[in-house]
Amino acid sequence: MAGIEFVPDEHGGVTVMRDGHPQSHVDVADPEHLVFEYVQHMAAAIDATFPGPDPIGVTHVGGAGLSLPRWVHATRPGSPQIVLEPDERLTAAVREELPLPRGHRIRVRPQLGRAGVAALKDASAHVVLVDAFDEGRVPPDLQTVEFFAEVARVLRPEGLVAMNCPDEPGWRHVKDVVAGLLAVFGPSGQVALVAMRDVMKGRRYGNTVLLASPRPIDADELRRQVGRWPFPSGVLSGPALTRRTNGGTPITDGDSRPSPVAPDPGVWRAR
Repeated sequence: MAGIEFVPDEHGGVTVMRDGHPQSHVDVADPEHLVFEYVQHMAAAIDATFPGPDPIGVTHVGGAGLSLPRWVHATRPGSPQIVLEPDERLTAAVREELPLPRGHRIRVRPQLGRAGVAALKDASAHVVLVDAFDEGRVPPDLQTVEFFAEVARVLRPEGLVAMNCPDEPGWRHVKDVVAGLLAVFGPSGQVALVAMRDVMKGRRYGNTVLLASPRPIDADELRRQVGRWPFPSGVLSGPALTRRTNGGTPITDGDSRPSPVAPDPGVWRAR
């Protein structure tokens, strides 16, 4: 199918490609096998906040190969999940090539993320995961204070939002997105950041996973869970996060912009 490819790889699964951009890695036989580092970080954040195996309600902004919905189903069977994925052709191809497991409660809605979140009920999700890209960049309207306010409305009081926010060394964009999360979710202890150590040290363009919650984030437990995965990664929270992201300005709908473009969009996400 033009524009959509399913590429078997050495990891024992398939990389889903759309228009030359890696979207997801899926291992149908082992949905707990996560390959992309930022996906592992999101999984670690869920484990730190909601230890399994009890079901949780999860909303995914961005679907692609449905890697994390499959992981949530495997680790917390019976979890009701909503996936907001506007590309119906991609979803149909994924369902055909990489079938979902029996008994899943994953519901894919062909909606853009912003409109889809706005249509959700108050306090309807334990977790909101934001992993949406358009031509390799996070859409502008998914990084604003107004969007985060909608996410906060949808979250339960004990809930968690995790979003993939790639940036260049120096984190000029990340700083602004963190400032927006702080403006909505409050004290710095309720916002945290996870990234691979070389990204944390500013050595290259790469993913950061930004976390926010209506309640304090247990940074020590988050570090333990992140440490269970193979990529050398770090966690910033509290004063350390404030120092590292000082100077950021919240992004609003009036001045929204996409995340920076990757230096090599065809390969940067495939780790």
